[in-house]
Amino acid sequence: MGRELGRGEGLETARLTGREFEALAAHAGRAYLRYSFTKGTEQEVRFLAERLELHAGDRVLDVGCGPGRHAVALRARGVEVVGLDVSQRFLADAGPGSWVRADARLLPFRAGAFDAAISLCQGGFGLLGGEDDPAVLHQMAAVVRPGGRLAVSAFSSYFAVRHLEEGEVFDASSGVNHERTEVRNPEGEAETFDLWTTCFTPRELRMMAAQAGIEVEGVWSVTPGGYQERPPDLEHPEFLLVGGV
Repeated sequence: MGRELGRGEGLETARLTGREFEALAAHAGRAYLRYSFTKGTEQEVRFLAERLELHAGDRVLDVGCGPGRHAVALRARGVEVVGLDVSQRFLADAGPGSWVRADARLLPFRAGAFDAAISLCQGGFGLLGGEDDPAVLHQMAAVVRPGGRLAVSAFSSYFAVRHLEEGEVFDASSGVNHERTEVRNPEGEAETFDLWTTCFTPRELRMMAAQAGIEVEGVWSVTPGGYQERPPDLEHPEFLLVGGV
C-alpha cells in the first residue's frame, strides 16, 4: 500500500513492528479506504471467488484484513469470513462481523479450520521486514483444510527496482523497500511514518510456498483492481500467488 501513501526521505531498512503499524493504522482509520488502490475490491473478490472455487457457506480466513474490505465483499457472496489484523483501529472500523486481533505469524486457530485463506495488499504478508514472511505462509497453510486453497499478494522486486521513486531505498540484500510515508487521517491531518515493504520474485514465492506445503497453481503479475492470470513481468507492482494444500 505504501507507494500511494506518500514520499519522503529514505532511511536504513529495518522492520515495521506491530506497534508501529498499529500507530499508522490508528492515525489512518477509515481514511485508508479513500486511497485508489482500495477501489478494486469487487474485481479482486470476483476473481478470487472463481479461482479459489469459493461457494456460499465456505469458511475463509482473511489475514491482515485491515478495515475488512475483502471480507465484507466475500460475505456479500454468502462466504463465512473471519478477518484477522494486528490493528485494533482497523478492526473497529470494519463494522459488524467476525474479527480477531492477532499476529499473522501466530494464528489462533486449529489446523484445518478454514476452506481457504487469503492475505492481500501486503496486509499480513510483506510488511515484516523480510524475516518472518515465511512464517505467515506456514501458518496460513496449517489452518486450511486438506484440499483447501490460498491466495497471497506480494510486492514485485522487479517493479520496485525498475520504478524506484525519489526518497525510496531498496535494500538488495533483503529485498526490502523503505519509504517515508505521509498518511492522512479522516480529518485530513497528515503524519509521516516509516514503511518497509518486502518485495519478492516469482521464484522466491514459489520456493517459500513449497516449504510451507503449498502446491502452487500460479504466480501472476497483477495490479490492484486488475487481478488476472497474467505471466510475471516487470511492469506490474504485485504478484498474486494461488495454490492449494
